[in-house]
Amino acid sequence: MQSIWLITQLFICLSLGFLCAHRIPTLIEKISFKILPYFSYILLFAIAFEFAQVFETISHPQLILKNAIVLSLSTTLGAFICCYLIFKLVGYTSTHGKVSLDLFLKSLLNISYALITLAAGYFSASFLQSIDQTIHLNSWYLLLIFMFLIGLDLAYSPLDKSWMNWKILLVPIGAIIGSLLGACFSILLIQNIALKDLIMLSQGYGFYSMTGIVITELRNAELGSIALMNDLFREIIAILLMYTLGWKYPRSAIASAGATSMDATLPMVKQACGNDFIPHAMVSGFILSILAPIAVSVLAAI
Repeated sequence: MQSIWLITQLFICLSLGFLCAHRIPTLIEKISFKILPYFSYILLFAIAFEFAQVFETISHPQLILKNAIVLSLSTTLGAFICCYLIFKLVGYTSTHGKVSLDLFLKSLLNISYALITLAAGYFSASFLQSIDQTIHLNSWYLLLIFMFLIGLDLAYSPLDKSWMNWKILLVPIGAIIGSLLGACFSILLIQNIALKDLIMLSQGYGFYSMTGIVITELRNAELGSIALMNDLFREIIAILLMYTLGWKYPRSAIASAGATSMDATLPMVKQACGNDFIPHAMVSGFILSILAPIAVSVLAAI
């Protein structure tokens, strides 16, 4: 019953944000949109802070990083390859584009901010523990606020009805199937996690500010930590694929970016793949952003 209640809270906050769009005062909306880009850093700090407090209770913590790297590589490359094969079957050919070194460096800088925030949260908690001081942060309530802001943002996403055709929908379908196949493949390299848990972890699609908290609440801190690192690595790998192969295989690169293709990696889509593929990124990111909390929550509760 507790897991059902937690899932319900997520959906209520997401729905409230979506329904409140255009109905709340303009000033509050402006403040919300200004806060949203930075709120993920607040979440990351809280997640790392809580993780440091339970770190001693986790057995074999060195496996967390290794498992996250293996799973993120398997699922991200799985999404890329699967999308490529799907579009090849329907007769689409590769295309051309150009990349900007400045934007590439800026994207890496944004990733470094996330890593620095995680380190700051972890070492802050460790320092407090060393001086016998304890501060309790609850990242779950922060996540509920974040889901409300995400719902508000999704309501303003410029999705045109003409974009919703079956060819564009093949991008998120490729991401979903490829992530599932990648999770199944990773079982060959990850023996200490059950297949159903690997499938659950694969459904974050780069939504790292959400998956870590949800899985920690519904399952345990070890799986929650793997989820966080897995989705953070997925975004990093997707950005590298965007700039190395996105100019030739734009749809596959967008699929590898998962839920981040409509926000964090959208500037890279525009630069590396071209404006023609922005609809693909927006539709795919929108669908996967909605699917990720639903899939992760349900699978974690099973």
